[in-house]
This record gives sequence, C-alpha cells and structure tokens, in this order.
Amino acid sequence: MAKEITYLELSEDSGSSHKFYEVIVEDTQVSIRYGRIGDTGQTQTKTYPTSEKAKAEAAKKINEKLKKGYEKSVMGVRQKRSVTRRQVSSTASTAKQAPILWKFAANSAAFGIFIDANRCWLGNQAGQVFALNHEGKVSNQFKLPDGVKCLVADDIWIYAGCDDGNVYDLTGKLPRVAYKIDENVDIFWLDIKDGLLAVSDANGGVTTIDHDDESQWTRLSQGSSGWMVRCDEVGIYHGHSQGVTMYDNQEGRMLWYQKTAGSVLFGWQEASTVYAGASDRKIYSFSKQGQPLTIYQCDSSVYSCATAQNGKYVFAGDDNSSIYCFNQAGERLWKLGTGCGSALSMQFYESRIYIVTTDGSLACIDASENAIASAQAGTIPEANVIKAPKTEGVTPSAVLETTTDTSNGVIVECFQDGSKLRVRVISPGYNSNWNVQFPKDIRQAGDRYLVQEIRESARGGFYRVYGDIKKINN
Repeated sequence: MAKEITYLELSEDSGSSHKFYEVIVEDTQVSIRYGRIGDTGQTQTKTYPTSEKAKAEAAKKINEKLKKGYEKSVMGVRQKRSVTRRQVSSTASTAKQAPILWKFAANSAAFGIFIDANRCWLGNQAGQVFALNHEGKVSNQFKLPDGVKCLVADDIWIYAGCDDGNVYDLTGKLPRVAYKIDENVDIFWLDIKDGLLAVSDANGGVTTIDHDDESQWTRLSQGSSGWMVRCDEVGIYHGHSQGVTMYDNQEGRMLWYQKTAGSVLFGWQEASTVYAGASDRKIYSFSKQGQPLTIYQCDSSVYSCATAQNGKYVFAGDDNSSIYCFNQAGERLWKLGTGCGSALSMQFYESRIYIVTTDGSLACIDASENAIASAQAGTIPEANVIKAPKTEGVTPSAVLETTTDTSNGVIVECFQDGSKLRVRVISPGYNSNWNVQFPKDIRQAGDRYLVQEIRESARGGFYRVYGDIKKINN
C-alpha cells in the first residue's frame, strides 16, 4: 500500500514559531515527525487495528494542526534559523594545577552551568544536559534537539536555552518548551527573572519576552555580539562589544551605559554589582546605578567570572586554561591551571568553584584556603574522573501522560482567547482571572491538565507551573 504523506509548517510573521509537522500513513501504521524547520526532528510511530482507524487518527491530528495555523507546505523551502556557535580557543596554562576534587567528562564543549544545594547542572553543545550530585554522580539526564547556550535558574525553576530557539523548563520528568524565541534572533545568551525572559543576540540587540511567551520590547545597544545579559527586579544588564548597558525591564528605557576597552564575553551579578569579563584581559565591575567600580586584571581574555560572598572574592577563567581569585579591592590572590581546558562558565558554591570547560568537563575545585595553599606548593588531590553515561537522556515531547485521578495536584484548563491559547486554574483557592505560565506546545483548547504544583509569581498577576503535567481524561 502506498504511503500517504502530509507535510505542514507553521512560521508566524513574528517569527516566534518556525516548525514542521509531518504525518505518514502506511497501511495500519501512522508515523509523526515534528520539530524545528531545518532539523531532523523527532519521530513517533503507532500501529492501529485497521487502516481505516489509522487514516482517521492521522486526519484528526492533521486537522488539529491546521486549526492552530499550520499550512500544507513543500519541505525545504523555508530554511533553518541562524545559529552562531561561539568560537573559542584554549591553550594550556603554565600555572600550577588547581586542586580538582572530581571531574565529569561530557565530551562536548559546555557553556551551561548551575549549582545549588542539591545538584550540579551541565549543558553542552551536543544538546546534553546532566544533573549531578555534589560528588559527581548523575541523577538526571536530558537530550535537547540542539546545542545548549546556557542554563539559568529563576527561583525554583531551571531553564536551558537551546540553539533550536526554544527555552526548556527542566523541572519535570520531561523537558517542556517554556518560551519560543523569534526566528530572526541569533541567540547569544539569556536570563530569566520572575518569568521575564531577556535574550541577547549577535547584532547587539536585547529582547524581553513575558510569561505568556509574548515579546515586550527590543532594544539595540551600542555594540554587537551580546554575550552577557543579566536580569533583576529593576532592569536588564546587557554586555556587548562596546561595554555594558542597563535597561528598565518594564519599558526598555536605557538607564545607563559604560564603555569597556574590550568586548564583553561573560557577565555576572550580585545584589548591588554587575561584573563583565572582557577580551582585554579585565573584569569590569559597576554598581547597579552605573558607577564604575574595581577593575580586575587577568593575563588573558576573560571567558567567565563569578563571585563569592557578595563580591568579597571575584573569580575569573581565561582562554589560557587558568582560573584566578581576587579580593574585592582587585588584588590578585592566586592563579592556577584547570588541567581540563578553559572555563566557559563558572559558579562558586560553599568553598568550591565549579567550572564547565572547552573540553566538555564539569570540574569541582576545592577553593578552601588550605587546598589552594597546598596547590600553590605543588600538592594536589587525585581527581576522581567520571565518564558521562552512554544513554541519550530524556528528550522533549508534546505527548502527555493521562490520568483520571485528580486527588493530588492542581487542575488547570486551556481556553481560546482570540488567536491565543491561554491557561487558567480551575481548582478552588486560586484567582480565576490570572493566566498560568504553561508549556505552549501541549496546549489544546478545552483540555484540562493536572499539574504537580502552581505557584504565584513573585511580582503577582500570574501563576507558574512547577513539576510534572498530566492530561485529564474526561
């Protein structure tokens, strides 16, 4: 029996959606392939009792997509989004070796890192995301469709910014699409604060997207190549080839601009200070009102930086596989080699420095006074080297578990609001007028869902989903 192939695409004028959906019917088998235009995508196959039931199910799925705005298309006409991979070089350090306690080998250059009390997160350019405990044991693993630009935390939520243009929420069993970034944006970096996403791009632009996945404003800064963006309750701090610019996060008004001699390659923030690591071998620090503060001098281009104890110590990683520690006044306290490539991102947590590197390692470095003194004297511990699992990890999916048991969790409902699909809570005790931040690719008008937890946003006005999501069978 001949195959029946239906190929659909959705590419909105705003560019926020740029994806395909292909349905292939062959006798009793239905195969569905979907993903970002230009990518291979993911495939799901199901067999039905008869060919008639297979065709009926295929027709149902096609009609659902057509109602959402998909159109029948010719494969290959629209092209894949523009993606810039950060070009980094790394040479071996001549400094003495840092005291590495353990090293997780993920085998692909990694920019994504986040450390909290329970887990150490790594995201690499192969699209792999690993969650490890503080001894380096893998507790969870995801496989995203494209390279991971960065990992960011927003309160209890962990997000991965991906080269496919999506930002994935990693707080449940499956990665769920939380935001879809405009197709015309060549993403460099991103940050999230209380549901407000800020994206910096190749052209030196910065764009904010709200909890309902709708663009708020876009501004073009004084330089290009925006590798730094940081958010707080007041503003957006954008680092680019000409320096650092701050914008009001609500309206996008420029509040201040400070020029740097080198291009900004990484950014960090504390409560009252922002830090910009630059190509001219310096870390620049500014108050959040825009006043220049201490400059920290390194020996090579600064790929990453972080702080401890609200800026009491400042750390840096350069393109020469070295890491540095400075006091708040700018005095260099020590410089040591990583032994595993240059640190592309870093974070300090409880006397340890965690780095992700050009060779794909997540390394845990003992930054205690005694350990550093011993390393400077040439004595270091034997690092425990941990290899990444050979399994691929959990992939994103629009398929949901179903349930009839609604005794544990919160019930929400999807409804049509003009051209948009919105979600609101229908369980008692919640404001029924507030929308819920909810994965966009699993919304179906009229469907109800059981979510693990609903939390009010810090600034109020909307709710946020946390954890696993199940579709309720009526």
